[in-house]
Amino acid sequence: MIVKQIWTANAGRNFNYLIACAETGEALAVDPLDHEKCLKAARANGWTITQILNTHEHRDHTGGNGPMVQHTGATVLAHGKAGARIPEMTRGLSAGDVVKVGRTVELEVLDTPGHTMTHVCLLSHTDQPALFCGDTLFNAGAGNCHNGGHPAELYKTFSEQLARLPGDTRIYPGHDYIENNLRFTLSREPDNARAREMLDKVKGQDTANAFVSTLALEREINTFFRLSSPGVIAKLREAFTDLPEQPDQRTVFLKLRELRNSW
Repeated sequence: MIVKQIWTANAGRNFNYLIACAETGEALAVDPLDHEKCLKAARANGWTITQILNTHEHRDHTGGNGPMVQHTGATVLAHGKAGARIPEMTRGLSAGDVVKVGRTVELEVLDTPGHTMTHVCLLSHTDQPALFCGDTLFNAGAGNCHNGGHPAELYKTFSEQLARLPGDTRIYPGHDYIENNLRFTLSREPDNARAREMLDKVKGQDTANAFVSTLALEREINTFFRLSSPGVIAKLREAFTDLPEQPDQRTVFLKLRELRNSW
């Protein structure tokens, strides 16, 4: 499996992706908002884009569908219940479905509600797994729930699906928010030395060659995976004085999501 991360350089700091089969040159475009850059990258590598995958229905992820289909004739895949909001969709996906690219690439569909209620992630069937996670999981952060989502569902996605993935899973998010997210981590856990080290590493990074984290690293630097940390809980109690003495992880997650909204 070949992964090409494409930096759009837009105001939303979007990443687009091409996932290609090395044998056939067929490629899947993930959230190809900047269709011109995606097409250019495919041409440069000799790939043919045959499929488009939208992780969810927001226009900063689906806005390139029309011109991409016009140029390639690619089929458009998305959550099975997103068709009313993604008019170009030709194949609806459910949890456990497998998206095949060429002869060598298999990607398992995860139904991951929270950012929206029709959000999917793709998990590669490779020796080292890769997760294409749209706006569900960011480097050092989690998606918001402002436009059609629900924080409690996002918590379930984190706790019941993402947290159970192998630690060496490579993380490919829909946006580059890592620097700002690390600053939030440190506002919640000032003594997190790993987060401070990573902030120094990625500050002002070359986003055309962006750092790719793993789930093991996220467990160290992402506040939304650190729900049992005494430091996180103590700092959270400063903002929420009515927090129980031993809050459950769901409560901690929801309070963190509330703080992140206004941070």
